[in-house]
Amino acid sequence: MFKFSKPRWQVLKDKKVYETPIFSLHEKDVVPDGEKGTKPFYVLEAPEWINVIALTEDGNIVLVEQYRHGIDETTLEIPGGMTDAGETPLKAAKRELVEETGYTSNKWTFLGKSSSNPAIINNFTHLYLAENCAKTEKQHTDGTEDIAVHTLPVADFLKYVKEGIVHHAIVMAAVSLLLLNMPELNSLETNS
Repeated sequence: MFKFSKPRWQVLKDKKVYETPIFSLHEKDVVPDGEKGTKPFYVLEAPEWINVIALTEDGNIVLVEQYRHGIDETTLEIPGGMTDAGETPLKAAKRELVEETGYTSNKWTFLGKSSSNPAIINNFTHLYLAENCAKTEKQHTDGTEDIAVHTLPVADFLKYVKEGIVHHAIVMAAVSLLLLNMPELNSLETNS
């Protein structure tokens, strides 16, 4: 096991500067190990996030297409979202899959977790594989989501990741964990 050598920095002050429904911004005065002076850092505190690689019974992947304000573009991603207060990541994953796509699964596997951006965000994204997915309900998004649902062969999805059509960093983290857990997917070829 890897042994970390850098100690945690001491937080002397943690002041909430701004609050939104999605995150809060904190100003933290910290002291690096072995130093005397403080340094200010700004951290976004956010709830845990989840992402789901959802595979249908016939081996296709369920994807969501939606406009993303941060980059001012429409993206192709896997279903995902935030955990609600008191909700486990698995429960959130099941809820988000149904809400965004109308699909449900009877087989869930935890792939791992990814720190969303440890330089400035305090949360993790919990990544799941949902197999045997079937469309059992209507999609019921919240008022801020406008999502088109697509299913396509996993090989095509991996090609889109490689080509940069799918470029969301957390989706790419999920793909890497999927490929580490299911190395047989590395050999898939597209028909195009």
